[in-house]
Parts: sequence; C-alpha cells; structure tokens
Amino acid sequence: MIVTLTANPSLDRTMTLPAALRPGEVQAASSAREDAGGKGINVARVVSAGGVECAAVLPLALDDPFESALRDGGLRTVRVPVRGRVRANLAITDPAGVTTKLNLPGAALSPDDAAALVDAVVAASEDARWLVLAGSLPPGVDDDFYVRVIHAVRQAHGAPPLIAVDASGHALAAAVAHAAPDLIKPNDDELAELVGIPLDAADAVAAVVDVARSLVPTKVRAALITLGADGAVLVDADGAWAATPPRIRVASTVGAGDSSLAGYLLAHTRDA
Repeated sequence: MIVTLTANPSLDRTMTLPAALRPGEVQAASSAREDAGGKGINVARVVSAGGVECAAVLPLALDDPFESALRDGGLRTVRVPVRGRVRANLAITDPAGVTTKLNLPGAALSPDDAAALVDAVVAASEDARWLVLAGSLPPGVDDDFYVRVIHAVRQAHGAPPLIAVDASGHALAAAVAHAAPDLIKPNDDELAELVGIPLDAADAVAAVVDVARSLVPTKVRAALITLGADGAVLVDADGAWAATPPRIRVASTVGAGDSSLAGYLLAHTRDA
C-alpha cells in the first residue's frame, strides 16, 4: 500500500480559455471544472487508478464543502478533523497549454491539529510500502513539519515505509537536511533553489545530475527530478538515468509532476 499526506489540500478550480490570457481584460472561458486537489491527493488519485491500494491523509473540517469533491474522486481517505476550511486554487489554461496558477495560503492549523495529523500518518502508514509527503505546508505549521512526520513514522514502526518528499522551499530543505528521505521529487527550479546555485540551461540533464550527486546518497537515497518537456532524471547510489518523452500537444501542466511521482511509485511497487 501507498499512503500520502496532503497537509494543505485545495479545491482546484481549472478554467480553460479559447485564447491566450489577456491580463486586465474580461474574457469568457470555454470550460471549467473543480477537483479535490493538493499534491498528495493528486498522487493518490493516480496510484489508485493504477491499481495499487492507496490512502490519502488530510486535515478536513466536518462541514467543509471540499468533502463533496473529495467523495466524487472515490479515494480512500483518512481525515483529521480541523476547524479551518480547505483553500481554493485557480488554474487558467490557454490553447497552447500555458497555465497560470493562483494559490491561496490555506487555513492555519493549530498545534493540536498538527499533532493529530502526525498521529494519523503514523497509524495509516503501519503496513505501507511508501509514504508520500507532498505539497506546501499550511499556515501555523513550522518548516520542519515533514521532518517531524518522518521521525515519528520511523520511530513508531520496526519496518517503516520508504518515504518520498515532494515539496519545495524551506519544507524540502529541512527534510533533506534533517530527515534523510528515501526519495525527493523536485523539478529543476526547485532543485536549484534547494542547493542555492543556478543550473546550466545549456545542458539541463548534465547539470541536474551533477547537482543531484551532491545530495545522493549522503543526504537522500534517490532524487527524481522532472524537467518538463525535457523529461526526467533519476539519480540514486547505483547511477543516473535520463528519459525524454515524445513530443505532445500540452493541454495543461496541472498535476504533471504529481503524476510523474505516482508513476515512479507504481513501477517501484511492481519491482520494475
């Protein structure tokens, strides 16, 4: 089984425009949809669709309208009752696949809420093969929250799950510095921010491998770095691999990185 944690879930509203976005003007959208989102929920949705058992842990108030969207997704969930409401994020996509995102910070979690969330993850991950800690952290939670979760899970279970962190900024930096995750999944920009140096744009794959080698395997066991249309790079103690996808017409980039991580986890659970 795979368990995901989404500490800062979101109701993702996606609007599709028939032409490029024109800031400052009134435009009519050609379509719109709402989905229960947040990186961990996105990963769980793909994993479940791939036929592997998955549970998504998240904070959710009992009367939150997010419940309806979450139920429609058919996911197995572990819900920690909190007071605040789930945020709403907006993504605007044009015919060329260019996506503009507006993300709200989310409702603050109290110390008791955060402690209950940690306890729920520990309980849910008892027999899991992977635990995925994904997405931004909500207000009220310290940057080392993922570190706290990782230590709690590893201390509670004699055979703890492998742990993947898909985050950015201070949350990712803290996890790498203090918790030795088994896998991190940044994109190239997030990797550059993590190590504090720019990447060579002329040869993205080589630059990513060189930088990832400063982290693997001393600080993390493996790194899966997504490069958008240029594909992805996997670096672990045994080597480095690059994969380039076929060219496609992009409909939207929303959830692409989450789907990449889910695909890796699905392959790993099948020993591929």
